[in-house]
Amino acid sequence: MEFFTRLKWRCIWSWNGLRDTWASEHSFRSWVWANVVSGGLAIWLLSGAELALILALGVLVLAAELINTGIERAVDLVSLEQSDLARMAKDAGSAGVAVTAVAVGVAWVVVLLG
Repeated sequence: MEFFTRLKWRCIWSWNGLRDTWASEHSFRSWVWANVVSGGLAIWLLSGAELALILALGVLVLAAELINTGIERAVDLVSLEQSDLARMAKDAGSAGVAVTAVAVGVAWVVVLLG
């Protein structure tokens, strides 16, 4: 029974994080809409493993953006002062999102040209 109680709370906390990020982060909302377009095109043009790859990579971009948001909020909680370490942490999180987005682009190119 304890497993289900913990699972329930994990789902609630995850939903709260998703909801809060949607409400406060323009970048996350932008990636969601990019995924709606990419996913729609993928469903229209692709099937099987290619479709799964594009959809899964799109979800990975959203996960990276959620992690990046967590990094940014944690850094801001510690201090709002200008700091090279804070800038580097935030930039690294942003770069992680960019790299996952590039992976989606690479997959699209390979699928379409392959």
